[in-house]
Amino acid sequence: MGKLKNILITGGAGFIGSSLAQKLIDRGYSVTVLDCLSEQIHTENPELNSPLYQRILGKVTFIKGDITNRFDIEKVIEKQDAIIHLAAETGTGQSMYEIERYNKVNVAGTALILDVLVNKKNRVKKFVLASSRAVYGEGKYQDSKANIVFPSNRNLDLMEKGIFEMTNENGEIIKPLPTSEDSKLHPTSFYGLTKLQQEQMVKLVCPTIAVDFVILRYQNVCGVGQSLVNPYTGILSIFSSQILSGKDINIFEDGLPTRDFINIEDTVEATIRSLEMDAANNQTINIGTGIATTVKSVAENLVEKYQKDVSVSVTGNFRIGDIRHNFADISLMKNLLNYQTKVSFSQGMQAFTEWVLKQPVWGNDFEASMDEIKEKGFLKT
Repeated sequence: MGKLKNILITGGAGFIGSSLAQKLIDRGYSVTVLDCLSEQIHTENPELNSPLYQRILGKVTFIKGDITNRFDIEKVIEKQDAIIHLAAETGTGQSMYEIERYNKVNVAGTALILDVLVNKKNRVKKFVLASSRAVYGEGKYQDSKANIVFPSNRNLDLMEKGIFEMTNENGEIIKPLPTSEDSKLHPTSFYGLTKLQQEQMVKLVCPTIAVDFVILRYQNVCGVGQSLVNPYTGILSIFSSQILSGKDINIFEDGLPTRDFINIEDTVEATIRSLEMDAANNQTINIGTGIATTVKSVAENLVEKYQKDVSVSVTGNFRIGDIRHNFADISLMKNLLNYQTKVSFSQGMQAFTEWVLKQPVWGNDFEASMDEIKEKGFLKT
């Protein structure tokens, strides 16, 4: 644990934050959580109804506040040795039309934290930023001549014709590769853009005030404890709510987009190592498994595990801003953090579904969220 004793987690009542807070407490840290208890994640009356909040209640110093409020930031930073900055608006689809809100929280909120660090006396020595694979956009590819390619947005005309794989400028379908940290950064969603701006601010400001930073580019974090009510993010939770409500699953595109699903236990362990290990200082590190899993296989696996008579249909619909493939090159995670994920996707799915079946059934308004995205013009059918 070294010199870092008092840890502030912004967004510490969320899925990752609450899991991380518990593990840090188990290891002897003193944890303060700043969280606004967003209704989208925690439901109405979160102090009473949010399972995520209940996980940390009485275990941490909890301050209900907002990272966009200077008074709240100044109040929590003074006695902290390190900050793990998780608080953010998430969800690529929603970010495309909630631009002001995503900018206010993710960009201006991060800027405010850094401003307070620069201008108010404190003892913070380390800043860990939760970034995202969304900064890569479509990630790293290879063409038939073994050239490395970093393609931009997919062609909408081709997608409307049902051609969803990534192509190069010659129309050739190209092969996805594990995306390394030195890959081109070109987000395809406003959410991804805000995460990239966070990274740039942290890299610029922290060295000027002698604060070590670590930037963690999380892949798709999933597992026990995930919010089951947020209809905008968390594919396992969204599909689970649909299946347990007896609703058929309609999958975008051809069902074959892939994601790198990392279990919450591995995510928490890697994050703590980034806090504790000097080798991580001033580094940017992918946090993932390096394994690509199709969306269709996730849906089919969940239906099988819940043993529900619902169908999985491939619709051909698609959302603007969604990427096709992205899975991490995890070489730096192995080398700098001396860590490789322990929980397989199959093991994580088993634990997740067993946990879900013990939870109250909440609606997650997924259909309403899709109607909203379609009305804004970002869902193509």
